[in-house]
Amino acid sequence: MNKNKKPKMTKNDLKTAKRLMKYVTEKYKFQFILVFFCILISAVATTAVSLSLRYLLDDFILPLVGQKTPDFAGLYKALTVLGVIFLAGVIATFIYTRMMVYIGQGVLKRVRDDMFEHMQTLPIRYFDQNTNGSVMSLYTNDTDTLRQMISQSIPQALMSFFTIIVTFIAMLVLSPLLTLLAIAVIGILILVTKAIGGNSGKYFVRQQVALADVTGFVEERMNGQRVVKVFNHERKSEQEFDALNEALFESAANANKYANIMGPVIGNIGNLQFVLTAVLGGTLSVMGVGGITLGVMASYLQFTKSFTQPFMQVAQQFNSIVMALAGAERIFALIDETPEADEGTVTLVNATKDDNGTLHECKERTGIWAWKQTASDGTASYTELTGDVRFKDVTFGYNPDKIILKDISLFAKPGQKLAFVGSTGAGKTTITNLINRFYDIQNGEIRYDGIDITKIKKDDLRRSLGIVLQDTHLFTGTIKDNIRYGNLDATDEQIYNAAKLAHADQFINMLPHGYDTLLSGDGEELSQGQRQLISIARAAVADPPVLILDEATSSIDTRTESIVQKGMDNLMKGRTVFVIAHRLSTIRNSNAIIVLDHGQIIERGDHEDLIAQKGTYYQLYTGKLELS
Repeated sequence: MNKNKKPKMTKNDLKTAKRLMKYVTEKYKFQFILVFFCILISAVATTAVSLSLRYLLDDFILPLVGQKTPDFAGLYKALTVLGVIFLAGVIATFIYTRMMVYIGQGVLKRVRDDMFEHMQTLPIRYFDQNTNGSVMSLYTNDTDTLRQMISQSIPQALMSFFTIIVTFIAMLVLSPLLTLLAIAVIGILILVTKAIGGNSGKYFVRQQVALADVTGFVEERMNGQRVVKVFNHERKSEQEFDALNEALFESAANANKYANIMGPVIGNIGNLQFVLTAVLGGTLSVMGVGGITLGVMASYLQFTKSFTQPFMQVAQQFNSIVMALAGAERIFALIDETPEADEGTVTLVNATKDDNGTLHECKERTGIWAWKQTASDGTASYTELTGDVRFKDVTFGYNPDKIILKDISLFAKPGQKLAFVGSTGAGKTTITNLINRFYDIQNGEIRYDGIDITKIKKDDLRRSLGIVLQDTHLFTGTIKDNIRYGNLDATDEQIYNAAKLAHADQFINMLPHGYDTLLSGDGEELSQGQRQLISIARAAVADPPVLILDEATSSIDTRTESIVQKGMDNLMKGRTVFVIAHRLSTIRNSNAIIVLDHGQIIERGDHEDLIAQKGTYYQLYTGKLELS
């Protein structure tokens, strides 16, 4: 960002504003039109009150002065009309302020709904490339600026604009000669407003960016507080926060400095205009030029006193609008992110087998799964899901310039347990990411039961896969809810059986509320091992045909691991399983162990074969070589 650049409405801002207004007009068109007219009525009523001084003085009050038996009927009638006008202005103001709050919150709800709904369609790549803090800032800081703009800035800016127009017309009607002085003052006000308001807006935009940086930093440090303390990083974190906070302080201080001097400067210009108008008006009245009466002077001086205030309000709201549009642009950037592409047509269905072994689709869960392929003529064919996964000459890199996997070919037959071993960065987790289609390969092909996985709908593909990750994540809710996350249709009995299978049942029943124990903060009330057991139970209740275990027992102590391993063995029976593990003792019973190095397969075989080869696996297993 150019630090010397003042905020101004660019073509992109206008495009963003137009798009934002669609959120208002699509659902709240009638309400917004009503707001528009209410603001106009309020501005006219405010101006009418000042304009009435002329008529009250010249037509009613002054003629009554000196009369022995004054007739106040006309004055009372005029005051009644004035009261009605003032009441109409009050009612209009009440209506549009309440209506804009309703419209503003409604628009924000739609924006947040669209953001979150679209976020669910984004690929994993987006979340890998954007920090949690930056995404959260969209839902907090940026949406808050939209709220202020819609519910406050827009109506106030419209009110100020209408007030300036109506007041100027009234001043012109009262005295064209005195209005020449007002025009000169308007020129000065515009220059001052542009200069001061421009600097203020520039720093308000910086303040919003700095606030997002501070928010992201605090969230990151809160999540990593244990790491900070373990490595005595408190002082360094404090210094880094102080630097970010200093940037926020400077931008906020400068923004408010210019915003705060706006009022006194414009107010003093208004006072100067008041004095000059009084002098010039009085002189013209004495000279009998321009038909300036006492009532004209009273009304006109009232207008000059209130004429400068809308200019200051317009400048302040303009800054808020520019800042809000910058936030809206970031929000729309998320909404415009390309969703995860899915060209797949093959779906996963429940099936039954007749006596001839022919598959038939059914709605009930039978334990038999089938891939449904629909031909162009509408006929469907079914392939039983057995868990046969094959990689053929697969090449992949998260960045096309940096290849991670190089011509990988491997296979896992139905019911086999396939283990991946290798140092960090060798490509173990990448392989499992490709099976899920979190990322798509550059070359080669991956087949699942003989079907190219690019032809399988992603939701159905992932529904056939159960995953237990090293980093567990538990949601706010009961333990039962967190296990049911694996299968939302699971009964309580199925949840209990899954927990028993994962050997989580024992510790859950020891909790005060058992399965109804409420978890929060990612399950911080539980140990890391207990959280992992719940994660394993979640995969068990899903009952998937294929399992991916990404260092699933790495956070569990040796004693707990031996218990969990029995449950894992039960869970893996009859399923194709992909295992990533640093503890080689957990993969001894694998049907095949694949050793990776720099994205290439250097060894493959079962435990005994690889030990006999006395290669890399042998050195790792015997401790002669360590995993990095």
